[in-house]
Amino acid sequence: MKKLIAALAATTALATPALAEDKSISEFRIGLLGGENAQDRLNNNECLRAKTEELLGVPTKLFAPADYNGVIQGLLGGTIDMAWLGASGYAKTYLSDPEAVEPILVKVNNDGGYGYYSIGFARKDSGITSIEDLKDKTFGFGDPNSTSGFLIPSIEIPEVTGATMTSGDYFGEVKFTGGHEQTIVAVNNGDIDAGVSWADGLGEWEDGFNSGALRRAVDAGLVDMNDLVKIWQSKPIPEGPIVLRKALPEDVKVKFTALMASLPAMDPDCAYGVLSGEAKGVMPIGHDAYEVIIEARKLKSN
Repeated sequence: MKKLIAALAATTALATPALAEDKSISEFRIGLLGGENAQDRLNNNECLRAKTEELLGVPTKLFAPADYNGVIQGLLGGTIDMAWLGASGYAKTYLSDPEAVEPILVKVNNDGGYGYYSIGFARKDSGITSIEDLKDKTFGFGDPNSTSGFLIPSIEIPEVTGATMTSGDYFGEVKFTGGHEQTIVAVNNGDIDAGVSWADGLGEWEDGFNSGALRRAVDAGLVDMNDLVKIWQSKPIPEGPIVLRKALPEDVKVKFTALMASLPAMDPDCAYGVLSGEAKGVMPIGHDAYEVIIEARKLKSN
């Protein structure tokens, strides 16, 4: 990985002056997947926007749609050039148009892996300690296109309950909150009985783990993890890919990939915001890593 980053960085250094004169793109647009409020998403990625604009020599804009589908449709329609998608979001994009985007990089956790988990949780004072305790209660999920916020729980949790995820079948109500942050806040406020979100599973519960939506919520002062209890954890999920539109010029792809690859070493504070917490860095990833998730989406749509 170090050799790759060095090679990409060298390529970037050599090519940047030429790219500044390249009019093959007039702007570069970064899509920010839902999961936390729009302003926090914009704040956490402003440093990436500024570095990209400086590198590519064209205006660079951030877009924070209200839901996951807004980013997916932007990539499909050519109005967004780059995004960090969840695995399920990538699967939907690929199934809609296999030529729309290409995975370039994936976040690497502090342990060297690129997996993460869907975490089910409830308020500690609710008395809920397991999925079974949620019978006839309200269970919150972030977004239909979220891997950890719906797809994987909707496959694995029925194995525990023996029932579907339809409201009234086992759970009293299966409710979409609109995003990971909304789920966390809704559980913390007692608006729903339990919910799911994502985390790398590393570090301490009290910190919201090392990275993920729970860590974001702790950093933002939205929740004290000591008030919450874990009630379920999925099997490992492959972290979603950073993708670029396939139609972008190759030199733009190379330069942006180099920027993302070098970001953790070049600006750790920026990388912390962009990558949702502590991370070792990023590494190359390809389509093959997501074939299992693509098949899962196909099955859910049948």
